[in-house]
Amino acid sequence: MKMLLAIINYDDSHSVIEAMMKSGFSVTKLATTGGFLKAGNVTILVGLDETRLDGAFEIIRKHCSKRKQIMPTTTELGMGYYPAMPVPVEVGGATVFVLDVARFEKL
Repeated sequence: MKMLLAIINYDDSHSVIEAMMKSGFSVTKLATTGGFLKAGNVTILVGLDETRLDGAFEIIRKHCSKRKQIMPTTTELGMGYYPAMPVPVEVGGATVFVLDVARFEKL
């Protein structure tokens, strides 16, 4: 038994969760926040048999796309002047962990 823990961009989360559930996976969704962009993420937890890992990864790859997003930032130019400087940042994709599960019970 494995636990798949995937951190995905909020914009991709709906299609990922829907596809996972259509494929028979039980999904637990947690609202999370990323540290760098302070942007909304979704962390999903999926308990599954090791033989189904490739199928789960395929769904996540298909629905989590990386893309560029312009984020405002500020830079001090002296005398307290902080103009907004747009910076392109890559968002999307997914960070996925697979953990061994020593024991599983549905109560």
